Amino acid sequence: MKTRVFLGNIMIALLSALIAVIIYSNFIKEEIEEKPDLESQKQNTINILEDSNLVNYAQDPLSSNRQFLDFTEAAEKSVNAVVHVTSKYNLQTDYYENPLYEFFFGDMQRQPIESFGSGVIISEDGYIVTNYHVVEKSDEVQVVLNDKRTFNAELVGVDRGTDLALLKIEGTGLPYIALGNSDVLKVGEWVLAVGNPFNLTSTVTAGIVSAKARNINILRGQAQYTIESYIQTDAAVNKGNSGGALVNLGGELVGINSAIISPSGAYSGYSFAIPINLVKKVVADLIKYGEVQRAVLGVEIRDVDNDIAEKNSLDKIEGVYIINANEGAAREAGIKSGDIILEINNVKVNSTAELTEQIGKYRPGETIYVTVKRDNKRKQFEVLLRNMHGNTKIVKAEEFISSLGASLRILDSREKRLYDTEHGVKVIDLKDGALQKAGVEEGYIITHIEDQKVKGIDDVKNILNRKGKGDVVEIEAMHSGTRYIYVYKYRVKLD
Repeated sequence: MKTRVFLGNIMIALLSALIAVIIYSNFIKEEIEEKPDLESQKQNTINILEDSNLVNYAQDPLSSNRQFLDFTEAAEKSVNAVVHVTSKYNLQTDYYENPLYEFFFGDMQRQPIESFGSGVIISEDGYIVTNYHVVEKSDEVQVVLNDKRTFNAELVGVDRGTDLALLKIEGTGLPYIALGNSDVLKVGEWVLAVGNPFNLTSTVTAGIVSAKARNINILRGQAQYTIESYIQTDAAVNKGNSGGALVNLGGELVGINSAIISPSGAYSGYSFAIPINLVKKVVADLIKYGEVQRAVLGVEIRDVDNDIAEKNSLDKIEGVYIINANEGAAREAGIKSGDIILEINNVKVNSTAELTEQIGKYRPGETIYVTVKRDNKRKQFEVLLRNMHGNTKIVKAEEFISSLGASLRILDSREKRLYDTEHGVKVIDLKDGALQKAGVEEGYIITHIEDQKVKGIDDVKNILNRKGKGDVVEIEAMHSGTRYIYVYKYRVKLD
């Protein structure tokens, strides 16, 4: 009896052990294998991430074709061509011109004021693009290169309508940035903002193109005709970066950084650059003519919205609506009020900013093709562009007037402020002729001829064309003394 009980207990123990082995093999062991230790978990995660390239993404962003982005090439191609710009000017205050102030306080020298910005060298012989507002009040402009070389810069010309200015330094073999094509720049594309705001070395920030053809109304009132069609980016740009470079990943210049929108005055996510294709035209005009040749269509326009689309039974909201086709280039070509402008030379325009940017690339006298929608049908017109005076003439900023024996040029913004005038021409190259004989000197500003305002060189020509050799004309001119502006009238006998 005892033997049976003993053998029974052994059998139960063996059976229990067998069941335990089966349970371990099929359940417990599987569960343990499914829960590896912490280090194994980390390694598994790393393996997964590396297999999917996500680890590299955390260190190096990926482009659409899954190639690693590399900002170093673009930075190397651009940093040496971005310069620090110092603009020096004397504060203009009334008490300096007051003889009582001089009597009581003596001859006090004005202390120059400095403002700073950035600039971009665009040619190896030293042409530099910057913003107009960087050098707006300048009496003297100094440029410091990324390698610390310092140059005095000549102000070649300015364009308030686009907030651009062109400088020139004397040098050869200078580092410069190749010019890109802003028309093919895409929203979402990576760009670098390069500036030299602190006179240290060039600073590089990265971002993407957030939008194109932005009009932020920052130039309103700066000129009779302004063009705002900015490239918006989220690359960090601060005040001293004005005039710096916006470059693509190929290191090509695609814009000139110009503005930020910020409640604090410092970068907060929105920065704006002038498209390089517009810059190219402005710079070419300033070099060739001394001023920008502005072409106009002669139309009043507004963006197409839902109200206009419904009112005009449009099949699609697109293009730019012509409110009124005035007497001008568009009307002469056959374009009418109520037409929708869709394209300029096959480039689509969907806003007034895009339209003004495209027209801003051309000069008076050039022909463009304008595609419009009329009665929901596309029509194309050949348009001969005109200037703001309604003709196709190219106006040069400097021209020799033989009957006066001098070269004349229109006033720049600094001279207009200095003389407190919006009109006049400057005598810059005086020969042995009528003006010199009458006592006019180089640097004098001619404001009136025969009591008629002189707004440009054409005004001088038109007045003198009504006169003959030997006639006497009365010319009013002014010049700056040490403390005062002197105005004289001269009787000039034409040669």
